[in-house]
Amino acid sequence: MPSKIHVQATINGQPAEFLCEPRQSLLEVLRDILGLTGTKEGCNDGNCGACTVMMDGRIVNSCLVLGPEIQGSTITTIEGIACGTELHPLQTSFLKNAALQCGICTPGFIIASKALLDNEPHPDEERIRFWLANNLCRCTGYDKIVRAVQEVCQ
Repeated sequence: MPSKIHVQATINGQPAEFLCEPRQSLLEVLRDILGLTGTKEGCNDGNCGACTVMMDGRIVNSCLVLGPEIQGSTITTIEGIACGTELHPLQTSFLKNAALQCGICTPGFIIASKALLDNEPHPDEERIRFWLANNLCRCTGYDKIVRAVQEVCQ
């Protein structure tokens, strides 16, 4: 049995310490060790974007990052973008615009959209679609998702 590795990071603005196996993905750490189940597992091979989180200000597929690799990093998950009980404007817009159905892809879309808006507060539709091209939705199509992001830009 492999020995566990001690990891310290900042997750959703809070210091976090945990032990994980060298082979465990960040997705497994978030969900199974830290209990942050908002990040979803879709394909588990980096193709769908359901597990998208921000790592040191960049979006990453948490299924492709090993838990030990986040040593000293800052991670933001879907749980970390709301302010207390007040939803982030993107979360509110996704609800208002019915930009979700089953919800598996929604956290990844919202985190990716937040990263875009953090860097480009007023992207046009083409830029939004291009930025979100790595996130797949099997239920809603993409028009409502794009409209939800556009609403927050205004």
